[in-house]
Amino acid sequence: MTDPRPLAAIILAAGQGTRMKSSRHKVLHPIAHKPMLLHLLDSLAALAPQRTVVVVGSLREQVEAAVAGRGVTVAVQSPQLGTGHAALQAKDALAGFDGDIVVMFGDTPLVGSATIARLRAELTDAVAAVVLAFRPDDPAAYGRVIASDGVIRKMVEFKDATPAERAETLCNSGLLLVRAADLWPLLARVSNDNAAGEYYLPDVISLLIGDGRTARVIETDPHEVAGVNSRAELAAMEARWQDRRRAAAMADGVTLIDPASVFLAHDTVIDRDVTIEPFVVFGPGVRIASGTTIRANSHVEGAEIGPDCDIGPFARLRPGTVLGAGAKIGNFVETKKAVFGAGAKANHLSYIGDATVGARANIGAGTITCNYDGFFKYRTVIGEAAFIGSNSALVAPVSIGDGAIVAAGSTVTADVSADALALVRPAQTEKPGWAAHFRARQAAKKGK
Repeated sequence: MTDPRPLAAIILAAGQGTRMKSSRHKVLHPIAHKPMLLHLLDSLAALAPQRTVVVVGSLREQVEAAVAGRGVTVAVQSPQLGTGHAALQAKDALAGFDGDIVVMFGDTPLVGSATIARLRAELTDAVAAVVLAFRPDDPAAYGRVIASDGVIRKMVEFKDATPAERAETLCNSGLLLVRAADLWPLLARVSNDNAAGEYYLPDVISLLIGDGRTARVIETDPHEVAGVNSRAELAAMEARWQDRRRAAAMADGVTLIDPASVFLAHDTVIDRDVTIEPFVVFGPGVRIASGTTIRANSHVEGAEIGPDCDIGPFARLRPGTVLGAGAKIGNFVETKKAVFGAGAKANHLSYIGDATVGARANIGAGTITCNYDGFFKYRTVIGEAAFIGSNSALVAPVSIGDGAIVAAGSTVTADVSADALALVRPAQTEKPGWAAHFRARQAAKKGK
């Protein structure tokens, strides 16, 4: 059932990200080939927010470019005076909005739409705000949530907590949900009278409680709200994401012979009864139909692979590759913008780029499509059941007819008719005894 109240989102992304040591904005570093911020925006999209505001500090232009076309507003926090001050920078962009506002963090990309929906379900006439919390193995310096029966009694930053409060294990994720009518007056009241001299967003909850109103807390898996502040934490989050996606793939009927050595992209789609051998890496934009085997040490990106195909080992499928049923791309074969018909084969040591390969065609070892002249790309068309002999060069634009044969070692620069033989190489000549005379002559020179 659709929630009757509209939703808006504020994503805080104004941190300097200095520990990343990067010229790229922290929230644009990728998990599974997708920027962290876009993971979060995609989760929000499932809830159809009316407005979304991303609050940044520096590198605004990078974030604006990343969210272009998504209906997202970018606001700037300068100077940076804490999370409460950052959230306040979204006020103008949300002027006139009357509904629920979820405040999130751009460097915690794995928060799912179901969790946000749980928060919304808790926000009732009797509950003014809802906080998302978690229990980490090591509470460390997280802010604490002091609650009983789900009702928050106090929220306190670690720096300001007493020893007894620090002993509590329920930690604040920073994510909260509150009505727009309450948020802006509360943020205006937040003080920076604390150990850090900052305006803390959690003080919104303390103010609500002080006003005699109710705030509730719900818990989630610590992995869902894990943040990224360094390259090491980015790698750790990538590992967690991969582990979960691999487990989901296997639960859906995919065989991963060595799961830990297979790396998936955020949008990889694999049907059941696909087998993936060790050390396979998927870039974005891959779909694999049932019955296909991806052999070891292959790299696949931007490719649509039909049923019962056989890929690799050591194959590289680049964007624009489309394979029909039962196609074969063998070891040390690279394809790019290449469409293979059903049963077509390129078994080894070939480059097939900007090409259409007909059904049942056979591409011999060492074949290349010469698709680039230094200025423009050209296309090669290979007909159905054509046979391209080993070590052939097809200089595009060129067309090989259905059933034609290109002899091994040919350099083809003109179209070949259907069922014809193209033989492009000089006639073989032989000089009897020449090799023996040559060896004797050279040996004599060496003896001197």
